[in-house]
Amino acid sequence: MKTHGLAILAATALLGASACQMTTSTTSVATEAGIGHTHMVKADDQPGQWASYSRTWDEQRYSPLDQINDSNAHRLGLAWFDDLDTYRGVQATPLVIDGVLYNENIFNVVTAYNAKTGEKLWVYDPKVGKEWAGLACCGPSSRGLAAWGNKIIIGALDGRLIAIDRKTGAELWSAQTFDRKEQYSITGAPRVYDGKIIIGNGGADYGSRGFVVAYDAETGKRLWKFYIVPGNPANGPDGEASDSAMKIAAPTWHGKFWETGGGGNAWDSFAYDPELNLVYIGTGNGSPQSWHHRSDSKGDNLFLCSMVAVDATTGAYKWHYQMVPEEDWDYTCTQPIVLADLKIDGKLRKVAMQAPKNGFFYVLDRATGALISAKSYVSVNTWASHVDMKTGRPVVLPNAHNTTTPHIMSPSWMAAHTWHPMSYSPKTGLVYLSAQEQGSIYANQPDGAYQYVRGRNNTGFDHANQPELRKQLMNEIMASEKGYLLAWNPATQSEAWRVPYPHPGSGGVLTTAGNILVQPTINKTVAIYRADNGRKLWEMNVDQAGVAGAMTYMIDGEQYIALNVGWGGSPVYNLAKDGPFRFATAKLLVFKLDAKGVTLPPMKTQDETAYLPRQRIPAEVAARGAALYGETCNRCHGDNAVGGIKDLRRMSKDAHDGFLDIVLNGTLLHKGMPNFSGVLTKAQTEDIHGYLITRAQEDW
Repeated sequence: MKTHGLAILAATALLGASACQMTTSTTSVATEAGIGHTHMVKADDQPGQWASYSRTWDEQRYSPLDQINDSNAHRLGLAWFDDLDTYRGVQATPLVIDGVLYNENIFNVVTAYNAKTGEKLWVYDPKVGKEWAGLACCGPSSRGLAAWGNKIIIGALDGRLIAIDRKTGAELWSAQTFDRKEQYSITGAPRVYDGKIIIGNGGADYGSRGFVVAYDAETGKRLWKFYIVPGNPANGPDGEASDSAMKIAAPTWHGKFWETGGGGNAWDSFAYDPELNLVYIGTGNGSPQSWHHRSDSKGDNLFLCSMVAVDATTGAYKWHYQMVPEEDWDYTCTQPIVLADLKIDGKLRKVAMQAPKNGFFYVLDRATGALISAKSYVSVNTWASHVDMKTGRPVVLPNAHNTTTPHIMSPSWMAAHTWHPMSYSPKTGLVYLSAQEQGSIYANQPDGAYQYVRGRNNTGFDHANQPELRKQLMNEIMASEKGYLLAWNPATQSEAWRVPYPHPGSGGVLTTAGNILVQPTINKTVAIYRADNGRKLWEMNVDQAGVAGAMTYMIDGEQYIALNVGWGGSPVYNLAKDGPFRFATAKLLVFKLDAKGVTLPPMKTQDETAYLPRQRIPAEVAARGAALYGETCNRCHGDNAVGGIKDLRRMSKDAHDGFLDIVLNGTLLHKGMPNFSGVLTKAQTEDIHGYLITRAQEDW
């Protein structure tokens, strides 16, 4: 890692002193005891700090700072940056406490910086095994850190919760949150609510039973555990906080769903209301994803794709609202949950808001879970026509459920809104999010064909049948793909304005009292818009299409904006339509008004040249490879090998020659490419390679 335009402290022994010295000169200073309840509920009293993933427990991602505003944002310049030395997606939102910026790179490596100068203070590496990238659907990234007292809390990819001293980086305690033999991983940011660390996990795609756990921030002791879906009924109650909830959920499941876990994993979204003492959990998709193969095409399958409220102290179930009964499309509801007080029809309502994958924007009463309103925020929705306000259930379209015949679903598993952070501005009354319209082809495997394979993306879908129909459908999908920044009025459920982009994939958003909105874009820029009307105020090319959300802080009377830019996390079909989508290494960027003299280096030249093999691949080999690719590779490399983080249709000759070593021996583990030796055989890997050669010949 290289830090530019700044000096680096080499001696770890001096780190604590350096951090303490900076404290005296910051605009906002935490107490000696560090971050606590008063700091979080009165965060606006110390607006220069950013001590939680979205700054505040309500997850609004709104800052009262207004030094940078709609009249001067054009004067922004780069104050400092750090090259994170990776081409993988970097998704974390930094924290800033007492003048120190804490950032998290891939594989949970944490660096503390002087937030004013960029000087590195310390680095903590939890030494997560590179093989864990294979159990994270979208790479070895983390969305951020948590803070409590004088601790920084890490949710590591391998399931550890780790507390480190925020002044020195010394490890204080570590707790393992799941059995490392099971198909779990952690990519979401932990939250700390009144001393209780809340963390979920990923793994539904690989066959697991989702749960959320709470740990004591001081000791690392487990406090409670809440399962999201039922287990094997023959085993009886779990003896956990979720036992009463599982009595509600169990009758909504059928078949032998527990054999592949059931899913529901809460891999990202949480919010907290300290007055109600409620934790809000956004839950995930089913395992396997096909409702037919998971639950015999019967039942709502609670609590998949739901918002669930639990007591923060005990984990006891309070209420739920299910956005997607009969979940059949990988429609996770793990997208951001934002709490706010809204005036709706003349009445002030305490609400929880979410714009999940399925394309509907939901406003719920956060005390009871009652549905207040729901409306589709995308122009195409082939899943449901509307949400019935009498029953609270979606009116699912007649042909939405999957059969063995390929059909288009939009929204798809790639989402109308992904995990990318959204923001609510109390100043404008609008919610802002990165919206997109990306269809995908769905078809169930025939009865008897689906088999669970440990470590593989177990969908229950057929990825290769009726190839001619699939080509026709794929052309329709690519022609209709779009992405845009959306400003949404949640009180009226109506669009306020939008900014169109040439492709989906733009990142999370931040709003401030200065009437600005900050977003990294698919155009490989960082852009700032007026929050009230969407007019562009400033934009800078950074050679990176960031996905993470920005944050802002203040030191010595100067406001800064910081964000990570590092592309990755969701395929885009047309991204490489006019040639390879090239980008620079991921970077942490920090801006302030009138900063000058710091520039980004040019992108490194790439010496890989696409190579087109000439051998003819038998149709049966390509068909087998297509099915295996769909279950193993498409989450990173795109449906039909289109639009992924690495375009496998344009591999170099070295990549073709070394394909077996890359996939089975992990020769690119250092770049984040997992080792599939325990998942794929040599013959299966050769079939996938044959399929990719066929796709290269078809398209290039």
